[in-house]
Amino acid sequence: MKLEKCWTWRLLLLLSALAVAAVAAHEEQSEADVSDVVIDDDDDGDMGLDEEELKVLMAEDEKEQVKETHSKGTASEKETDANVSFQVRTRKIYSIRRFTRALQSLLLCLLLYDQVTYKTPVPTGDVYFAETFDDGSLDRWQLSKTVKEDADGDIAKYDGKWAVEQLKENKVPGDQGLVLKSRAKHHAISAMLDKPFVFKDEPLVIQYEVNFQDGIDCGGAYIKLLSDTGGLSLEQFHDRTPYTIMFGPDKCGEDYKLHFIFRHKNPLNEDVEEKHAKRADVDLKKFYTDKKTHLYTLVLNPDNSYEMFIDQSSVSRGSLLEDVVPPVNPPKEIDDPKDSKPDDWDERAKIPDPEAVKPDDWDEDAPAKIEDPDAVKPEGWLDDEPEFVPDPNAEKPEDWDEEMDGEWEAPQIPNPACETAPGCGEWKRPMINNPQYKGKWKAPLVDNPNYQGVWKPRKILNPDYFEDLQPFRMTPFRALGLELWSMTSDIYFDNFIITSHKEVADRWASDSWGLKKLVASANEPGIFAQLMMAAEERPWLWVVYILTVGLPVGLLVLFCWPKVPRTYDDYVYKKVDLPQADVEEEEEEEEEEEEEEVAVDEEDKAAEATEAAPAAGGTHSAIGTFTAASFWIMFPPLTVLFFFFFFFLLLNQQKKLRRRMQKQEETM
Repeated sequence: MKLEKCWTWRLLLLLSALAVAAVAAHEEQSEADVSDVVIDDDDDGDMGLDEEELKVLMAEDEKEQVKETHSKGTASEKETDANVSFQVRTRKIYSIRRFTRALQSLLLCLLLYDQVTYKTPVPTGDVYFAETFDDGSLDRWQLSKTVKEDADGDIAKYDGKWAVEQLKENKVPGDQGLVLKSRAKHHAISAMLDKPFVFKDEPLVIQYEVNFQDGIDCGGAYIKLLSDTGGLSLEQFHDRTPYTIMFGPDKCGEDYKLHFIFRHKNPLNEDVEEKHAKRADVDLKKFYTDKKTHLYTLVLNPDNSYEMFIDQSSVSRGSLLEDVVPPVNPPKEIDDPKDSKPDDWDERAKIPDPEAVKPDDWDEDAPAKIEDPDAVKPEGWLDDEPEFVPDPNAEKPEDWDEEMDGEWEAPQIPNPACETAPGCGEWKRPMINNPQYKGKWKAPLVDNPNYQGVWKPRKILNPDYFEDLQPFRMTPFRALGLELWSMTSDIYFDNFIITSHKEVADRWASDSWGLKKLVASANEPGIFAQLMMAAEERPWLWVVYILTVGLPVGLLVLFCWPKVPRTYDDYVYKKVDLPQADVEEEEEEEEEEEEEEVAVDEEDKAAEATEAAPAAGGTHSAIGTFTAASFWIMFPPLTVLFFFFFFFLLLNQQKKLRRRMQKQEETM
């Protein structure tokens, strides 16, 4: 099975392999350069120096021979340190080469591996039911031929269409599933188990796959395990057909559910009541909206515990005795239905103080608002001018009929004379809060001495009480059915299995759903594609991306590739010419005239300078080699992969846009 967009993965892996190969080649060249320097150190070669530096070193050769005896011990120690340093660097380079070659081989192997072989899963243990639909047939399944009760005649029939098809997206060649094809119709289809399941001492494991290929507006994808009753007929399967367990996803509006409902029989009167498990502990929305295939699993154990899984991750667990509504076992005591509250029962915790008296100065008739006595009419207030006047420019419409429409009046407009005045019309004082206002007097509340508490009816023994400590022992079932109504079509079902062994279901899932998950993961846009799509909607994100990537790269270059200064001493790089013969004779005469102590001092100083210069050069050389190696190891793969990721994601996005345009053209 070739994965969709395989060319993208191949090209990406190829470029990654080339990047790693480039790093390996650079490390090989670095090793060769180091080897050349060490080998040439024993020869008379130029050691990679320029002409002027070569002349200076040749001039110093005779002096070094004179000082050889004095500095022989020190030079030997320095040579040993240099050899050790070279061996360490060489081992590091060899390790880097081995790592890069191994990584390159791994990437090339991944490049060649682009096929996943699909085979119809086969149960590895005892099962009660297993269905893959890979043969493309529904011979095992029975469509309902009845009608839904309590429904209008037009929609009462179970006439929704079913088909066996591949997935629309992320399809696995050879793998097919059952697809609900009709919207706004009733669907009912069922199949007999290989053998009835009887609840005794073995667990029950139910598992199947669902994919809402077009999303889901309102509808379910749950299954029903039909009870083993004498009158069970798959042709008459409808919403009232007795079932033992209902399990699966359901959604309407913004209410996302994962149903687990079982029907419990009352041992006293044999009435059947539905028991609903508590809601899942996780947000279920993504499982309904991402258009991926999800695996739903229910495990019931003989100890009355249950657990629900989505994609093999637990989302809810509990006990049939404690975590279902309504409870399996009724309460031992109930309220007496014949009991009633006495007429003189006082439930008032607080009452008005009967001894309280209204104060004499309490004025209940005082208004809450009064006119402001300190207010003064503003100067220039136009008392005789109205706020609004008829529009002098308005004209009566020609079609105005006074007999039908009444007397015509010009529309009112703000009075122009009031625009420059503080106000027009009759001036009134503004209202303010009345400081004497207290409202209606009420007596303060005090504790009620006759308070008897909140009345409750007395308890009596529940005449319908029973205790069922084994709710796991449910009604046996012998068929699996889907009875659904959906406002969305193309709901995909696949790989049903009912067994008593969780490991059998897990192996079944790895051979079926596991491959679907692998294909979907290979084809889904990665984090970089999501960043690209986000940047299309919000262009300002490009600035964030550039800063986020550019800053680390800049710091990497700054710290991993420092500038190494030249390490020659002053007495070396200040000499530019070879000494002439007459100069040598003068120097020999001067040396003969100098005292032996002065000569010894000069030799000691020269020996110290000779020791300091190589040591500094070796240190800088080691740092330069290490930092350069670190830079060439880290920088090229990160940079190359980053830009190639963005390049491929742009191509990916263009391909998606072309697909969308094609779909829109087909729809139109």
